[in-house]
Amino acid sequence: MKIFKRIIFSLIFVSFASASLAETKMRITLQLPLKAHLGQNLLVFKKELESRSDIKVEIYDSAQLYKDKEVPQAVGSGAIEAGVASITRFAGTNPEVDVFYLPFLFDSEQKVRKATQAGSEIRAILDPAIANTGAVPLYYQAYGSAIMLSNGGPMKTPADFKDKKIRVFGKTLGAFVSSLGGKPALISGSEQYLAYQRNTVDVGMTGVSGVKSRKLYQVMDTLTVTNHGDIEFIVVANDKWLNSLTQKQRDAIAEASKVAEKAVRDDMANIEAGAYKEAKANGMNIVNLSSSEVSALKKASSSVIDDYISRTGGSGGVGDQLVKAANKL
Repeated sequence: MKIFKRIIFSLIFVSFASASLAETKMRITLQLPLKAHLGQNLLVFKKELESRSDIKVEIYDSAQLYKDKEVPQAVGSGAIEAGVASITRFAGTNPEVDVFYLPFLFDSEQKVRKATQAGSEIRAILDPAIANTGAVPLYYQAYGSAIMLSNGGPMKTPADFKDKKIRVFGKTLGAFVSSLGGKPALISGSEQYLAYQRNTVDVGMTGVSGVKSRKLYQVMDTLTVTNHGDIEFIVVANDKWLNSLTQKQRDAIAEASKVAEKAVRDDMANIEAGAYKEAKANGMNIVNLSSSEVSALKKASSSVIDDYISRTGGSGGVGDQLVKAANKL
């Protein structure tokens, strides 16, 4: 009987061990709450991938593991299998990624869609460059257009920016603020609520969906719809981890990425509309700019595009190529 029990125990142990070996884990770090639309989109990716493969996805939201600025290094080094970060977080090694944040360059949803779709001229330049960091792009997550948050009045003219300390989330967005006479302060998305609450900055820059998910209407009373930049997040995976997978697993990740990318891009207009509605319902003053006000801001910040081209290879360089590609859309 004892021998029989040992055999049964051994069989159970071997079965359990085999199942454990067969299961591949994919941890994904996210700075936003899971209820935010990027978190909900990761759930779409998780569902699609787990239905197609033996990969089990674990999502660590609200910067439990890494802040947004730490994601490129964490994923690139293999400390974690995957992560979500604002694409501008790769600007330290690849300054050309900030093409999406050049003032008023992507001024329509149609242009944004064409620029961010897989295989576009812009992604054909950006994705391989980002992959060289060890963090391979899986898909882009739409976050909407950049807007301004303030207290006591809107941000409609260059004069409204002058001498104001303004939260930004990237070098090029900081250059936009500086071109208008403001003082940029680089603050992580997960830290901006406290920055506004404690008056660390006078003004904020973010996407309207973040106003809803982070309840920023509790600490700011005015939202100015500037739409001066296209905010893109990117889901990246460690290249060595990806290469350790079977072809079937990699194909499943690619298919799940396509589904999730299309889902978030298609729903972006509804997401932003819902966020504006909630912001207004919670007492925020929503201010839209006139065409002349947009033109004035665009003219005042035009040097940002020239500076971007200069620091990304000059005329004919990678930045110049990206701006020309954007202008052709």
